Amino acid sequence: MDIPTKLKIAVVCSSNQNRSMEAHDFLSKRGFNVRSFGTGNQVKLPGPALNKPNLYNFDVTYQEIYADLERKDRRMYTQNGVLHMLDRNRRIKPKPERFQDAKDKFDVIITVEEKVYDAVIEVLESRPQEGNEAVHVVNIEIRDNHEEATLGAFLICDFCSALQESDDLDNDMDLIVQDFADKIKKIVLHTICFY
Repeated sequence: MDIPTKLKIAVVCSSNQNRSMEAHDFLSKRGFNVRSFGTGNQVKLPGPALNKPNLYNFDVTYQEIYADLERKDRRMYTQNGVLHMLDRNRRIKPKPERFQDAKDKFDVIITVEEKVYDAVIEVLESRPQEGNEAVHVVNIEIRDNHEEATLGAFLICDFCSALQESDDLDNDMDLIVQDFADKIKKIVLHTICFY
């Protein structure tokens, strides 16, 4: 069932390709007001070897990345799921976005690994505070592969659904985070920053 949401949610991974985009797709189909971002210096995708990743700037479109990888080795990038992932991404938005460049304000920012969580907090704390609007930054650890990204999108949606039910997010957040961490049997990090 789609639930129209009042919360503004951001999902952030490193390259705005796999985990954040899977969650972005899943949440938007369920009526959530969601955007997605990456915090890396470049978009990093698997290459022909572990030490030879494909690197792109954040201003390169998903379509351009798709065409480049298709030209390089259509068979390999089809088999490893990268072309399928890029096809999904280009249906959602034109190109990956860096969180550092985002001007929007969010109620909740969900990251998928601790280094991304740290980067998001660093960005928020380095910006001048205009008011006293709270933003909850939460980390739900998700491994960076297609299967875990799919499972992670379900978890993030469950978490967002719990947030949506709250009448006072600032008061209820600690309890919601603790209940969710107990349910998934993982540590869930949470901090509050201000805009």
